[in-house]
Amino acid sequence: MLILALGGHEFSRRRGNEALRDYMLGLVETDRPRICLLPTASGDTREQIAAFRQSMGSMECQMSDLSLFRLEGGRSALREHLLQQDIVYVGGGSMVNLLAVWRAHGIDRLLREAWRSGTVLCGQSAGAMCWFEWGITRSTGVARPARGLGLLPGSLSVHHHRDPDRRRALLQAVSLVIPPGYGVDDQAGLLFRGRELAEAVSARPGAGVWRVESAGGGGWTETELATRRLSDPRSAIDEPDAHVAELRRTVAARSGARGRA
Repeated sequence: MLILALGGHEFSRRRGNEALRDYMLGLVETDRPRICLLPTASGDTREQIAAFRQSMGSMECQMSDLSLFRLEGGRSALREHLLQQDIVYVGGGSMVNLLAVWRAHGIDRLLREAWRSGTVLCGQSAGAMCWFEWGITRSTGVARPARGLGLLPGSLSVHHHRDPDRRRALLQAVSLVIPPGYGVDDQAGLLFRGRELAEAVSARPGAGVWRVESAGGGGWTETELATRRLSDPRSAIDEPDAHVAELRRTVAARSGARGRA
């Protein structure tokens, strides 16, 4: 029984994303794994589905997506479809809305059944925190604790250093009201076998994982865990850097043209 919880991940060529995708696909021992995207947390946006299909289209896999906002008479096939998957990937968005919609359709029970039968559960951001007892969500705007499904013990917060408010909320909540847990950066993740942590992974420089525990008296400890660095054989690009470089080339070219006029 495997769960892969990612602090932040996109289906894009941005640095580290493809390494995590390949790591996820490598968790199952089959030549063409069946992987289903659940984009519920984002409201089943077509952009997330399109990015997933574009990224997975270059891989040896059988991909599908399940849009609960557009079932169109397919409710009776939910259990059959989910239990046939090797991997279920849950996208990011609102953790609170995600769990509410899942419970309305019984998806929470189906995913627990699939996990126990051997399906790998994976997700990023809200799709990572949902498996734990608690997550630090921004579903209401302010970073605060919210209950998850409880498949995994403890708590999880994502985008750990990109979102300082979320990190502070985790530290304060662990020191007072919620169980110990983890803070995970974008392009880093935690792999659990059953309910035990198997390893922490990182797919780009500086992306880490931290264990957060109460120190008593309203205090806490935050300890960085050792991570295994994932390698990506392709020349993945860092999209923001590429955009800046392109803008600089354009400005330089225009300046040169003015100088020659």
